[in-house]
Amino acid sequence: MDNLNPENLNLNLVCYRTKDLANPHSFETYQSIGGYSVLRKILTEKTPPQEIIEELKLSNLRGRGGAGFPTGLKWSFIPRNAPGDKYVVCNSDEGEPGTCKDRDIMRYNPHQLVEGLAIACYVMGAKRAYNYIRGEFWEPFNRVEQAIKEATEAGLIGANALGSGIDIFINNHLGAGAYICGEETALLNSLEGKKGQPRFKPPFPANHGLYGAPTNVNNTETYSSVPVILQKGGKWFAELGTPKSGGTKIFCVTGDVNKPGNFELPLGTPFTKLLELAGGVRNGNKIKAVVPGGSSAKILTGDEMLKLTMDYEAIGAAGSMLGSGACIVLDETRCMVEILSRFLDFYEEESCGQCTPCREGSGWVARLVHKILNGQAASQDIDKLVDIVNKVEGHTICVFGEAFAWPTQSYVKKFRSEFESYIKK
Repeated sequence: MDNLNPENLNLNLVCYRTKDLANPHSFETYQSIGGYSVLRKILTEKTPPQEIIEELKLSNLRGRGGAGFPTGLKWSFIPRNAPGDKYVVCNSDEGEPGTCKDRDIMRYNPHQLVEGLAIACYVMGAKRAYNYIRGEFWEPFNRVEQAIKEATEAGLIGANALGSGIDIFINNHLGAGAYICGEETALLNSLEGKKGQPRFKPPFPANHGLYGAPTNVNNTETYSSVPVILQKGGKWFAELGTPKSGGTKIFCVTGDVNKPGNFELPLGTPFTKLLELAGGVRNGNKIKAVVPGGSSAKILTGDEMLKLTMDYEAIGAAGSMLGSGACIVLDETRCMVEILSRFLDFYEEESCGQCTPCREGSGWVARLVHKILNGQAASQDIDKLVDIVNKVEGHTICVFGEAFAWPTQSYVKKFRSEFESYIKK
């Protein structure tokens, strides 16, 4: 996953800006590019938290975990002056199929995540941050552990950070590999030692989160973007992207391409440029379809995708979502019924079982698609497939139901003839 920005785009790198330097994950390397200068300034000058929030609003930074909610606005929801504890929680539970960007932030630039979390603690009035890491991520876990240790030894975090009178403690928490714990409230339950199942909302975490206290939950890429935004200015970051979506975004390109990898590019970059950086479609084949934002995003045909730019607005207007930025490219040799079946097997396995529509529906549609693949289905089973997921959509506590409903709807809509061909045979 090392083919990053081969055309000298490193001046615009945000989260991967240490990637091509020697020992990119080290404390010394991070400091050499101005790392921790923002945190030092904030702690020594006691920068007003609202000033930081306004800079984030100016930057148009949107949450990089998938939902795309404006970060500055989300940070403003925390009642920082209310009595009692507040918490900052980083969602590094990167479990969406096709998504592998946050892993590389933690591998190559862990100190920027630590600085982002420390700044968030300052803004929220929180003494403690937790970084919840996917259970399989041993190398990223160890890299962040080392970064926390080095930052603590330098006095940048810990008790009385930089003599400011402010305590900032950061802890890693290694999950157990459950996809559902990527949902923010399931993640909070898991942190508390409970079963990783989503909570009803409201109340939202900003008011009633970890241990019942106000909690800010953002994604790894989101927190890691904050130090650079404050170092170079919200206006600089905003101008990198589109009018409504500021900055760069990391796109994970996998599937039928010659050079799969992570690419950090300005939002609004044409998909054709991203495909070119990934080496184009393998074997010179024609592009058939693209999953633009992780497996839960609605699929788009190749012809649709080739006309689009990579940003929240353009992908949304096309009927899908940018999501995590995971682009799964599928060429003309792929059977779309088989692809959907593979994804549905995943969602059946990963349903937490709390909501009946999701628990039962995920299994029903997975088995029904297998039935179609095995030539055992009738023509009405295609409509039954859509009918089931339509009844799941909007009837679960979290969006897990939508995560398998939306792909199912779109695969049938865009490639119905392939489903029909199995039944005819």
